[in-house]
This record gives sequence, structure tokens and C-alpha cells, in this order.
Amino acid sequence: MNREAAIAAARAMFEDGSFLAILERRIACPTASQEPGAGPHLLRYLEQEMAPDLTRIGFTCTVHPNPTGKGGPFMIARRVEDAGLPTLLTYGHGDTVQGLDKEWHEGLSPWTITQRGDRLYGRGIVDNKGQHSANLAALEAVLNTRGKLGFNVTLLLEMSEEVGSPGIDEFARAHRDELKADVLIASDGPRLVPDVPALVLGTRGALALDLRVKYRDGGHHSGNWGGLLANPGIRLAHAIASIIDRDGKVLVRDLVPERIPNSVRAALASCRVDGGADGPEINHWWGEPGLTAAEKVFGWNTFEVLAFECGHPRAPVNAVPPEAFARCQIRYTVDRHPSTFIPAIRKHLAEAGFDDVTVEAVKQGAEWAATRMDPDGPWPQMVAASVRETTGKQPMIVPNAGGSLPNDTFAVTLGLPTVYLPHSYTGCSQHAPNEHALRPLMREGMEIMAGLFWDLGEQPWPA
Repeated sequence: MNREAAIAAARAMFEDGSFLAILERRIACPTASQEPGAGPHLLRYLEQEMAPDLTRIGFTCTVHPNPTGKGGPFMIARRVEDAGLPTLLTYGHGDTVQGLDKEWHEGLSPWTITQRGDRLYGRGIVDNKGQHSANLAALEAVLNTRGKLGFNVTLLLEMSEEVGSPGIDEFARAHRDELKADVLIASDGPRLVPDVPALVLGTRGALALDLRVKYRDGGHHSGNWGGLLANPGIRLAHAIASIIDRDGKVLVRDLVPERIPNSVRAALASCRVDGGADGPEINHWWGEPGLTAAEKVFGWNTFEVLAFECGHPRAPVNAVPPEAFARCQIRYTVDRHPSTFIPAIRKHLAEAGFDDVTVEAVKQGAEWAATRMDPDGPWPQMVAASVRETTGKQPMIVPNAGGSLPNDTFAVTLGLPTVYLPHSYTGCSQHAPNEHALRPLMREGMEIMAGLFWDLGEQPWPA
């Protein structure tokens, strides 16, 4: 038995329907953590769905309550072959966003897998039940082929990622000894393009903030008072325009990196952003001038206006409104510390004459910080070599994703190198109705992971 046999075993699990049968059970469990009554389903997913399959292949499973009392439970599953062997930590989340049952295409249900052509529909099929299930199936294929892995494995499953992973950092600190490992390798998020494998080495962080202008307690007739009373909507619009220009360039330069590191720029040179046929068309004129699309979303910081409210938008009245509000967001890389952002905006607004604009941080549940690993480091290069051998393709190495994950728990709190290998694509309707996986991509993902797990048992690991 050899590497090719392990990859073939993983492929067979996909093609003979046995992997699909596992997914059907897991998708059928309505683990929407955003729903108030989801608690029993979140616990059932760990205890009744995941634990039996993991125990069957030699894992010891323990389920723990959330230490904050504000989120779902955690599972630690450990498979120890030899205390002297290195340990792989892997991660997944079994919770999903809301099903949005009535908004799916006719004949589709979020809690039932439906195949149409090369698409497999179902809530969680890519985020994240399908991805962590594919990795565990590949692990089992290697175990069945070689009779052993050649390394130890610890799996951390959480059930609150879609509501910001409350308690994950506290849990990791309290269970540091059980989660001790040499590397984190997991799968979440999408590839940049469907047909090219990707390695993602970290995440951007996200900071939410509110800008507000309030002049008075109520509106006043625009005919009698227009031209006499300052309009807060106009003031706030101009304040925002002083922060970011009409073409998307951030004008407050303390909010963006001074530069993109050379190793990051070199890695992003081979990365391209393409949402596929269902994705939006990129506005190349928007954003930081002189950067490629990949550099804008993976190597730079962005300032977004998520919502803007003034007066009564759904039923406008003839009155000068009393206040205006904007919910904004900064997506940031490791090159700027988030604690500097709000002071920088306040300083800028004061100097620009907008003392009437207040700036306040917003707690949205997810306090995930930015992380990034050197794409030239030994772990990315080792994993990339394994992917090339399996697929014959040069994978894109992305220093950090554009979105966010609780990766700071692994990279900072636990001090691990982190590598994510996505088995999805950006047009998968993640978080929306009609979430789906592409069969060829999921099958290739299982083959990649089987090849990688085989290689991890055959060669020395980077220190």
C-alpha cells in the first residue's frame, strides 16, 4: 500500500456514496446557532453524530460546555498513536447560519442534501460540515490504507462560530495541555478560484464602529427651517468622504499599512480573485490605487460603510432630521494594530472640523484579530509540495484570507503555524439561500487531504 492507494481510497469514499451518506446525516441536523432554540441540536451534533464516527477510528471524545455560557459546546477529540510522535491539531465548526428555508430554489431544502449536476445543496455543506467531514474521511482513508497515521491528531469542534465563537479563546487557554500540537491544518472558507487549490495562512481582522451626528431631539419642517438648521446627514456624509474618497482610497493613512511585505507581495502575485459565473464583477477602479485585486483584499486594509440612516428612509417626511448614523467596518491585516484605529479617526475628524461626529467601537460578538504567516516558511512550502504532488497544480499561497476566523486562538494563544486548505469556492452561496458544494472540488479536496496526511506520516515535520 502506498500514497496513491490512500488517495484512491479517499476518492472511492466520495464516488461510492459512503461519504455522501455521512453528509446527509450531518446536514439533516439543524444546527443554526443563530436560532434561540438551537441548543439541543448543537449538542446532538457533537454527541450523537460526530462522537460515534470518531470513536470508531480511535479517537477519545470529550464534550465541554461553553466557558462563557453564551455559546454552544466544544468537543476535543484525541487520537494518540505514540506520545513521542508529533501532533496535528485540526478544527471545524458544526454550527451554521439560519436555514432561510422559504428562500431556497424550488425543490431545495437547507436540511436535505440535493444533487443537481455537479452541485450538492444543503446548509453547512461548505460552511463547515462538509469541509471538516471531508478531512476526517481522508484521514480515515490513510488510516485504513497504512494501518496507522504516523502522527497524533487532536480535533477541536466548536458550535458557535457563526455567532462569533464566544468562549473559544477562554476554552483554548483552559485546555492548553489537551490542545498542545505542532501545527494546525484545517479547512474553511473558499478558494480564490474553483479549479486551483489554495493554502490560506491566516485571516484579516474586523473592527466595527459607529459614526453619529446628533443635533437635536426631533425633526423640524424643512420649509420653515431648511437652510437654518444643520443637516446631520449631510455633515456625516462629508465626514465619511474625508475618511475615504469617492474611488475607495482610504485617506486617513494611519488606517492602512505603510507597505506590503515583499514575501506577501510575491505570494499574492500568483493569486487571482474570481468569483466565477455567479460572482459579482470586480470594480477595478475602486480601492487603493496601484494595487492588484489580490493585494487589495488580502494585503491591505479597507474601510466600509455597512449601513447609513438619516430621517425615515422607508417613509420620508418633509423635515430636517435630528441625527444621522453610519455603521462602518475596518478589515485589517497584521500590519496595523486595531487599537490605533478609532483614536486615528477621532484625531482626523477633529482636525478636519468635524467635532460634531462621535466615533464609538461596536461589539459584534466576533473579536477575531488579524493573523498571517510567512508564505516562504517551511510549513507552507511543505504543504504546497504535497498539494502539487497530488494534483499536478501549483496551489495559490494566500498569506491571509480577506475574511475572518477565530484563527488568532490558534496562531497567537496556542502559538501554532496555521494552514487552511479550502474545499469550497467564492460562488458557493455561503450564508445565503442555496448554499452548495461543487462535487469535483470536494472530491479533489479529499484527495489533497489524503495525500497530505500520508506525507505527514512519512517525513520529518518542520520545527
